[in-house]
Amino acid sequence: MEWLHELFKKSPEIALFLSLALGYYIGKIKFGKFQLGGVAGSLLVAVVVSQVGVQVDPGVKAVLFALFIYAVGYESGPQFFNSLGKQSIREIILAAVLAITGLITVVVMAKLFGLDKGLAAGVAAGGLTQSAIIGTAGDAIAKLGLAAEEVTRLQGNVAVGYAVTYVFGSFGAIIVCVNILPKLMGRTIKEDAVKAEAAMQAGVQVLGPGQQAAAPDLVGRIYQIAQGNKQTVREIETANPQVSITIERIKRQGQIIEVTPQLALETGDIVLVVGRREAMVGVAAQLGRELYAVEGMELTMQRKELVLTNKEYHNKTVGEIRSQTSHSVSHGIYVLQITRMGQVLPMLPETVVQLGDVITIYGSEQDVKRIAALVGYVIVPSVKTDFVYMGAGLVVGLLVGMLTAKIGSIPLTLGSGGGALLSGLLFGWYRAKRQTFGAMPSGAVQILKDLGLAGFVVVVGLSSGLQAVQTVKEHGFTIFGVGVVVTILPLILTMLIGKYVLRYDNTAIFAGALSGSRSANPAFGEVLDKAENSIPTVPFAITYALANVFLTLLGPLIVALV
Repeated sequence: MEWLHELFKKSPEIALFLSLALGYYIGKIKFGKFQLGGVAGSLLVAVVVSQVGVQVDPGVKAVLFALFIYAVGYESGPQFFNSLGKQSIREIILAAVLAITGLITVVVMAKLFGLDKGLAAGVAAGGLTQSAIIGTAGDAIAKLGLAAEEVTRLQGNVAVGYAVTYVFGSFGAIIVCVNILPKLMGRTIKEDAVKAEAAMQAGVQVLGPGQQAAAPDLVGRIYQIAQGNKQTVREIETANPQVSITIERIKRQGQIIEVTPQLALETGDIVLVVGRREAMVGVAAQLGRELYAVEGMELTMQRKELVLTNKEYHNKTVGEIRSQTSHSVSHGIYVLQITRMGQVLPMLPETVVQLGDVITIYGSEQDVKRIAALVGYVIVPSVKTDFVYMGAGLVVGLLVGMLTAKIGSIPLTLGSGGGALLSGLLFGWYRAKRQTFGAMPSGAVQILKDLGLAGFVVVVGLSSGLQAVQTVKEHGFTIFGVGVVVTILPLILTMLIGKYVLRYDNTAIFAGALSGSRSANPAFGEVLDKAENSIPTVPFAITYALANVFLTLLGPLIVALV
């Protein structure tokens, strides 16, 4: 193994990417219905690889985690701020329950197995994966008035307990949140994530990438006008004011002629009609024979997203806007969808639109340009990330994470993770309101989440795995076993209270809240992977922020109670 040690010494990044590759491969293997997943697999492989001796700069871990947690916040910012309110009470209680059960478990286990204050605090820091406990516990030990040698020994034991229990602290949370919780709920994370997403869309069908309706609502048809039809273009287009159609092109005696509202159709005219299927079915019999394809009748239509900035339409209902907009203005334009902060609104007459809403329209190029100038501005799709906006968001988040407040002598801080999450939420929310800058395509968000989390977990395994195994050899499995209980028991108790007392009924939302209440980032990453959407993120963001405070406070409490 010496050659591996030398290889990883010269190029530790090989160890990182090797752990990622093998970890995700192992994570795909199914053991019955159980599957580790890529994050847990990468952690286990990293612990094995660490046994040959690997040194990874801790700055790599910090960078990867900041990218992951910022991307999570950026993606979920609009939903997060829409979800704040009385509906967040369950998440507050859940985070408090886990902190209390965690404290009781640590104190009881320390008494049963004779752990001193340092080891007990270290087991809490590692078993609950809250590194801040190391600092608060160490500071509390220093203020006990003990001899300097004893203070040094106890503070050293904090590190020992942390090293032994941290790896399973991450792995155990994955097992509970991703494997045990769905069995308790009787449904998978993905099933309930899809269900919750559908509920958020208020029954509106939202097509995913590569999907399209078999019978689309908007269609184009070519007809040859039947004998005796002397209607004008306007009369045909306004025959049904509730569901309109548009005559986009007319061919008469082999020539394309200009379409005007007053133009009367003649027998034999060939017309291209675009409109909603409902209206097309009703008018087809009146127009004449449908044709398959006619030279010169080709027309390209556009689908564009507009951001509403015209105050004239602010706080008006869809029905009011339709009735107050003249036919000449709305001609040829079909509203397909209205979204607000990423959430699709139902296309009902009573739906109220607001400034900043994104309106998806369909029409010919000239019609789209006309209506865009009236409504607001067109969102220009881009595959490029606005690194100015992203970099500013990360800087702000990391600076916020450095801020410290004190309750008595206990320092409280969001840390880099909490700061980056908060900043991501704010910057993502603001981007949803002002879409002329700050772009981060969904593919970019996904790679930041996947690589950031998996890379962070691998660095943890590479850095702590060797020390954890060596410590277990020296001290036996007692500390490790206590860590397993500290990891699993509070999660199980909190999970049961969440289901039977707090009445969580959605597996995806519950899994996000539970992983956040333990600030269990690897578990949350696996939950997101199983959900295949961002539904678990909002409850996670709430409980994660609270857990950073609640669990940090456990350090001095454990020192005082053990």
